[in-house]
Amino acid sequence: MQLETFRGSELHQVVKQVRAKLGAEAMIVRTHVIRRPEGNVVEVVAADPEGIEALKARLDGAKAAAERAKKRKRVGPYVVALVGPAGAGKTAATMKVALNPRGVAHRKVGLLTLDTYRVGALEEIQTYAEIADLPLEAAYTPAEARMALQRLRGRDVVIVDTPGRGFGGGPVRWVEILEELDPDEIHLVIPAGFRPEVAQALVKSIPAVRPTHVLFSKLDEVPEGPGLLKLVEAVDLPTRWVSESPEIPNGLAPAGARILSMLGLSEDEPTPDHIRAG
Repeated sequence: MQLETFRGSELHQVVKQVRAKLGAEAMIVRTHVIRRPEGNVVEVVAADPEGIEALKARLDGAKAAAERAKKRKRVGPYVVALVGPAGAGKTAATMKVALNPRGVAHRKVGLLTLDTYRVGALEEIQTYAEIADLPLEAAYTPAEARMALQRLRGRDVVIVDTPGRGFGGGPVRWVEILEELDPDEIHLVIPAGFRPEVAQALVKSIPAVRPTHVLFSKLDEVPEGPGLLKLVEAVDLPTRWVSESPEIPNGLAPAGARILSMLGLSEDEPTPDHIRAG
């Protein structure tokens, strides 16, 4: 969805510009007044309604997950893996998904970590698991991953945490272990402040890892939505959750509602700020 910005001295003049460019059914996402010494400027951000509907469909990661689950043939726990660059917030997101009711906290959850490279990584997730009273396994080889998944067979969902290494170069041994697990969902964790072109490169950086979803982290570091919209479109993957604060487990939200809210939209109906250009 392309957001376009229009400016003028009067609101009715700017709305006329919107209608001329995007049509009578264009949706005004946001309006505000820029105060300048030489006179105020009215700024309007707008989009065509078809683009908004397409965006909503892209943000419906839960629907994409449900469709994948219907095609699932194997038995055993549903496996959700989180991958991404170092510092993206994967371990925190792992615990939020595991413990937040908006994640999978209503199911019997197990944890499996492949992050055995980083100093202190195993101790960090062990501490979280002990506090949350969740079973945790660690795997160093594909064979160990098979055995770990077998030990977690009584769980409904297994969340897999992975190293930040291998994105943009470096060892990718953990990718072989992840392939052995054959996750039902692979969420690429990307900080919301990433440049779109960097995010696109990440998606393609490890051919063996084919993300099914994207999970945007650190939303609290992004002041407004247009930049995030560019990132959403650049990655072009369904998104199910966003991590919007450092708090565990509270900092997790449904992606669609949160991102649309940042854009001045609501998930089900227009907000009071929405007006039609016709």
